[in-house]
Amino acid sequence: METENGTHWLSDEEQRAWRTHLDVSRLLTYQLERDLQPFGLTMNDYEILVNLSESEERRMRMSDLASATLQSKSRLSHQITRMENAGLVRRENCESDRRGLYAVLTEHGWDTMRKVAPHHVESVRKHFIDLLAPADLESLYGALVPVADHLRAERGRV
Repeated sequence: METENGTHWLSDEEQRAWRTHLDVSRLLTYQLERDLQPFGLTMNDYEILVNLSESEERRMRMSDLASATLQSKSRLSHQITRMENAGLVRRENCESDRRGLYAVLTEHGWDTMRKVAPHHVESVRKHFIDLLAPADLESLYGALVPVADHLRAERGRV
């Protein structure tokens, strides 16, 4: 459907799919965030813990962590300060680049990650994975890969 200004408006079917995607995205994020609250973590905290726990030596350059979590360097810095105060991470200087810093997972952060991860996975299963038939999960994955690839490529151009 087009108007005189050339806008290619969404069809009813496209609008329904788009709005359902937005609803699911917001509602799922809200629920997963609620399920992390008993552990004193936010989704951003958990994402940082995951990234660090999966990195070599459980450390990442702050700039790489900001990129991986889609946060500005300033926002990540504030987030890391909060997490440092909770004993989950620490900052270390980068020997090869005096201006660079690493975010490093502490033992307390690693213990927290190991304690929280099973609960988070259970939440993901309960509120997402187990609600979809295996064939639907496969179809969803196939449908989302081109979108994710496109957005990663667009992000690389910025």
